[in-house]
Amino acid sequence: MSDTDLFRALGNERRLQNLRWSRDPVAQFLPQRIGDLVEDGVCGQFIADKLGVNAPTRSEHLPVLQASRLVTAKRIRQRTFHRHDDEKLASIASIVETI
Repeated sequence: MSDTDLFRALGNERRLQNLRWSRDPVAQFLPQRIGDLVEDGVCGQFIADKLGVNAPTRSEHLPVLQASRLVTAKRIRQRTFHRHDDEKLASIASIVETI
């Protein structure tokens, strides 16, 4: 993925909000019955509920974040859990410094 694609992924308020929440999922989301908020990430449905969007809209945004490697996805049973990637987010600062 190019730097341009990375910044396009960040160029959407819902995706940015998702990244903000995922930095501290314990503070932003209720505990989950399946999956640990920190280790596994947040269930995609919980993210959609908090954003106030339906499943198709969620399915638009989360794959963009995954493709840009800003979040990782993990399947547990029939659910997908999303967790932000600290290293990739930190690399954004170094990209901006080169501009």
